[in-house]
Amino acid sequence: MFSLRLPIPIENTLITPPPKSNNNNTYNSSLCAHSYSSYSHSQTNRFLTVRNVALQKNGNSVGDSKDTMMQPFPEELNAEPLPRHVAVIMDGNGRWAKMRNLMPSAGHQAGAEALKEMVRLCASWGIKVLTVFAFSTDNWVRPKVEVDFLMSLFEKTINSEIDVFIREGIRISVIGDASKLPSSLIRMIKYAEERTKENSRLQLIVAVSYSGKYDVVQACRSVAKKVKDGILDLEEINEGIIEQELETNCTEFPNPDLLIRTSGELRVSNFLLWQLAYTELYFDGALWPDFGKEEFVEALSSFQQRKRRFGGR
Repeated sequence: MFSLRLPIPIENTLITPPPKSNNNNTYNSSLCAHSYSSYSHSQTNRFLTVRNVALQKNGNSVGDSKDTMMQPFPEELNAEPLPRHVAVIMDGNGRWAKMRNLMPSAGHQAGAEALKEMVRLCASWGIKVLTVFAFSTDNWVRPKVEVDFLMSLFEKTINSEIDVFIREGIRISVIGDASKLPSSLIRMIKYAEERTKENSRLQLIVAVSYSGKYDVVQACRSVAKKVKDGILDLEEINEGIIEQELETNCTEFPNPDLLIRTSGELRVSNFLLWQLAYTELYFDGALWPDFGKEEFVEALSSFQQRKRRFGGR
């Protein structure tokens, strides 16, 4: 199903970027802050007010995470079947910002707020795993200042939400090639994963510096090394062995039941290529910062109307 939703136009609206990190990051945070501007407090409030009005029109909640984590189950949906694992390609932050004459950083900041809302909804409605495509291996070719801002935003967001995750029983896992990530971000990821590893209400998997091809290649290398070291016989290699080495082996439900892509693009863009073999696909025209409760309910409703046969009749 494809549903087209047009973003609400907002002109000359600005948002405050995150403050500089106190950690010794490998990226140049002062360059990032200078290039993405220091917006005024009143302009930030204006941005948040407009975005919240848009969310409320769509029936979405706004406000502090502590007050809005629990969301009532939508009357439009049946209790079963619900996807155990939802994956999301969060596309459209840049276009969202461009439509409002803003820097890309404003779109990424708004996208982070949309992700917080999605986490709240999944945790409230009994979805067990939410995997989001935050940064592709292909995204490293973007302008350095944008990449630096994103790395800073990832770190800041994890740091600001970790207490909420602990309180609400949310486990966070990060997958992808960490070799290019700033050392301070790597430390934050390890800290968050360790602090939340016993949580079981919802597992949030964030794919950073990730691609589906990378995942399959690293899994094959791991299997090949086990064969070389005599741990595994060549004849023992099957799909199950490969799946054990994919980065989604961090979860009980590695294969998404439902994939959502926003912004109207009709492709999977090198995301979870192995794991999506039998996943139901849903494409929505809304840009990611505008994707909220109403849009998510429609995606879940579409999922509930489908018959999953997995090759059978």
